[in-house]
Amino acid sequence: MSDKPMQAAVLGASGYTGAETVRLLKNHPHVNAVAATGNALAGQRLSDIFPHLRGSQDLDVVKADDVEWESIDVAFGCLPHGTSQDLIETLPEHVKIVDLSSDYRFRDPVAYAAAYGREHIAPERARAAIYGLSEQYADKIAGSNLVACPGCYPTAVLMVLLPLMNPLIVDRDAIIIDAKSGASGAGRGLKEGNLFCEVGEGTHAYGVGTHRHTPEIEQELNLRAGLDDIEVTFTPHLLPMTRGEHVTCHLRGDVDAIHAALATAYAHQPFVSVLPLGSPPPDTRHVRGTNDCRIAVFPDRAKGRVIVIAVIDNLVKGSSGQAIQNLNLMMGWDQALGLDVLLPLFP
Repeated sequence: MSDKPMQAAVLGASGYTGAETVRLLKNHPHVNAVAATGNALAGQRLSDIFPHLRGSQDLDVVKADDVEWESIDVAFGCLPHGTSQDLIETLPEHVKIVDLSSDYRFRDPVAYAAAYGREHIAPERARAAIYGLSEQYADKIAGSNLVACPGCYPTAVLMVLLPLMNPLIVDRDAIIIDAKSGASGAGRGLKEGNLFCEVGEGTHAYGVGTHRHTPEIEQELNLRAGLDDIEVTFTPHLLPMTRGEHVTCHLRGDVDAIHAALATAYAHQPFVSVLPLGSPPPDTRHVRGTNDCRIAVFPDRAKGRVIVIAVIDNLVKGSSGQAIQNLNLMMGWDQALGLDVLLPLFP
């Protein structure tokens, strides 16, 4: 590869995932974040918006139209769902895209429109995008120019379920997912439901029976199993914490077979730990600030039922860290490059 580092633009750098992408890129030996876009806050310094970046990533926030795109090699799309495609489709062809929004995750643009309430402006390009679940699609991500990173919930859920789909070793009609996330998963926008007094000292479910990550999860499960009728029960909850994601999957199958399938699938993956049977349940604090995923398998007291728990940091493995991992795969680098320096923040 060239000795010159790749030049990266972070689209939507004034949001949580944008700021996290900028922070993590500071560790990368082959990529420099040189442009940070944010139309509403253009003209400000990124380190004034996010003081924790002061002295390390003092970029000016600019409008996307003011970026010198001829010098940009890769763009990380950290824009809201529905708006990411509007900008990405205007970028020069030479710019590699790692999109963190939902806009290119759906292989069927009709399903995307049903979930997000707008038509895709580039349906053929959406069909061609590679779904960026790093550990599962590394071969397809390699050499790609457009990778669509999964949502944070689908990342944790699919890390558990995809290795169990082919061969199908669980009852496809009995998949129940109880998921919980920190408040940063809702973004930085001012919303009444995200206020401290609304989030603190309580927990609530949302999108009950209708959450738009459900069809994304089902899409990937059906593709892996070679079926078209797998449906899951998925219920997300908001926890009064900043970061972290905890998913509990209730399955019907054999505990030893499920554990063996997961252990085999991730035996050589640097960021996934399948804990030995009998281990204590993983805690979101065990992965906070890292690109790690920890998975544990437990027999349920109900005969034939199995409980699988996975934890990730929703802003790292569930978002910006996985995006950088995908760029590493796109470029043929070690997938851990720039991410293996991250240790959990505890307590």
